Amino acid sequence: MSLQQTLTVFELIDSAHVSGQDIVDLFARYPEITASTHRADGPKGGTDFVRITIPGSQGKSRGGTAPTLGIIGRLGGIGARPTRIGLVSDGDGAIAAVTSALKLADMQRKGDVLEGDVIVTTHICPNAPTRPHDPVDFMDSPIDDVTMNDNEVVDGVDAILSIDTTKGNRIISHKGYAISPTVKEGYILRVSEDLLRIMEMTSGKPAVTFPITTQDITPYGNGVHHLNSILQPSTATTVPVVGVAITAESVVPGCGTGASHEVDIALAAKFAVEVAKEFGRGTCQFFDADEYQLLLSLYGSLRHLQNRK
Repeated sequence: MSLQQTLTVFELIDSAHVSGQDIVDLFARYPEITASTHRADGPKGGTDFVRITIPGSQGKSRGGTAPTLGIIGRLGGIGARPTRIGLVSDGDGAIAAVTSALKLADMQRKGDVLEGDVIVTTHICPNAPTRPHDPVDFMDSPIDDVTMNDNEVVDGVDAILSIDTTKGNRIISHKGYAISPTVKEGYILRVSEDLLRIMEMTSGKPAVTFPITTQDITPYGNGVHHLNSILQPSTATTVPVVGVAITAESVVPGCGTGASHEVDIALAAKFAVEVAKEFGRGTCQFFDADEYQLLLSLYGSLRHLQNRK
């Protein structure tokens, strides 16, 4: 993964006037790639949702059967204007997701076509609100979480990587990125061995994971504490979801500016690209299907945890 692609997206997004159309325009020179945007408004303002589809040689978009990976850039907003000037830490997830799409588009143009489709979603909001949170303030979103999931958790994917800045806590004290256990329909499953292998291969270092709790995989707005929104997509799908947290050694507020590190974003994007390569050809599994069925037979469904009440 070249830093150049990360820097290209970084500079594009770091603007008070950036919109979803700017992201769509970034992919105009790739005829095989489909990129679209639409506006969604809420009580606190609006945002532009973006969807980028990179078709695979054996992907469902071309009538094939190869599995589809979803990559979500999860965030409240890329900026908190007018109270904060510039790109906020929370914007890293959007940059990483769009960078992974840009890398895959470049690969395809050069003849390196993945077997499975990849669908990348995120949203672009340069003037999102903030809200209090312990230990540091969070970025808020102009729209509610149900609308967020409706637009970012798309039908047809077989697994999801949810990339989110996760620096405003004392749970992860590591600069770079970390991955979560797999979450599926209310179950917190073991960390995928394939994802650990890919992480160690791409980083050249021991894998780093982070703990999650039952609270973290329940919907926002239910009154319980959440680490952040990284696993909110898991409340709106039946497919396995893994969080990819862009992290820091210190506690950094999501609304902090000057806190994004391009190298760390590039590492997370590179990981997502390598997962996409292997997932589409069937050499990367997010969970053990047999063990999941055993859990269901022993303890029953936990899908009620996906509901707000």
